[in-house]
Amino acid sequence: MSGAELGARLRERDLGAAPAALNLLENRAPARRGEIAALLAEVAPRRLGGEAPAHVVGVTGPPGAGKSTLLSALVRVWRERGRTVGVLAVDPSSKRSGGALLGDRARIDADPADRGLFIRSMAAGERLGGLAPATRVAAQALAAAFDVVVVETVGVGQSETEVAEAADTVAVVVQPGSGDVLQFLKAGIMEVPDVLVVTKADLGAIAERAVRDLRAALRSLGDPAPVVAVSSVPPVAGIEELADALDERRARLDLRAARTRSRRLGALADYVAEHGERGLRALGGRRAAERFLAEQDAALEGPALVRALEARAAG
Repeated sequence: MSGAELGARLRERDLGAAPAALNLLENRAPARRGEIAALLAEVAPRRLGGEAPAHVVGVTGPPGAGKSTLLSALVRVWRERGRTVGVLAVDPSSKRSGGALLGDRARIDADPADRGLFIRSMAAGERLGGLAPATRVAAQALAAAFDVVVVETVGVGQSETEVAEAADTVAVVVQPGSGDVLQFLKAGIMEVPDVLVVTKADLGAIAERAVRDLRAALRSLGDPAPVVAVSSVPPVAGIEELADALDERRARLDLRAARTRSRRLGALADYVAEHGERGLRALGGRRAAERFLAEQDAALEGPALVRALEARAAG
C-alpha cells in the first residue's frame, strides 16, 4: 500500500492503518522518502481542514518513576471514556540490533483484542532528546486517527525537554522520596511540565511532602501547572483526576499556535540533525533561526520549513 493510501486511511480514522504507517515512517531508506512525504501530506492540516483533532500528550520523567504503570491505568480510564488511544513508547535501543528493547511496551498493561488501543515501541537510537528520530512525524500521523496520542519518552533527564516540542501537553512524572524535586530545580525541567504527576501516592506522608514541595517550587516560578498525586496499584487513586487535568489543559490550549510552534521547532531539529552545528552557525545561531522560522507562513509543513532554513543558510 502506498504512503498516500496509508495517509488517507488515517485521515478517515481507520485505526487499522497505524502499524503499516509507522513501519513506513520508521524506514530510513532514501528511496522511501517520497512515500513518507505522501503519507504526511494526507494528514497535514491543509488536507484535514485544520489541525489534527487528537490530544498529543507527552509523558516523561526519570527512570523508575512509574511512567509505564501510570500509563496502563490512564489508558484504561481513557478507553472507559470511549476514546481511542495511540501510544508511542520510546525505548532505549538494543546495542546489538539497533531496535527498541520493548521494555516500555511490555510493561504497559493492555488487552491485545482492544481495537481502540495501539501501542508501538520506537528505538531512541543515538538521539539524546528522549525521542526517536521518527517520533514527531509518527505522532503527527496518529493524531489524525486517534482521540489521544501518548508519547512516552526514555528517562534520560534534562535532555528530555525535546518532548515539549512534540506534544500539546507534557506530563512530568515524579517518584516521591527520590530527590527528584531538587534535581528538577537544578536541571530546569520544572520549565517543561503542563501537569506534574506524583506517583505512589499510597506511600502516604512521603508522597504528600513531594506534592507540597512541587507546588512550592512551581509557585516560586510563577507556574500554575497542576500537581496530581496518583496511585497506579490497587486501590487505584488519582487517575480520574489526572485525566480531568489533562482534559482541562486541552480545553485551554490554542492548538493552532501550539502545533505551528511544534512544526517549526521540529524542522529546526531536523535541520540541525542533517547539517550539524556548522549549519546552525550559518543561520546565525539558534535564536536567529527561531526568529526566521517565526516569520514564515504558519501553514508551512516540516519539509518546507527545512528547505527554507537551507535556503537561508546558503544565501
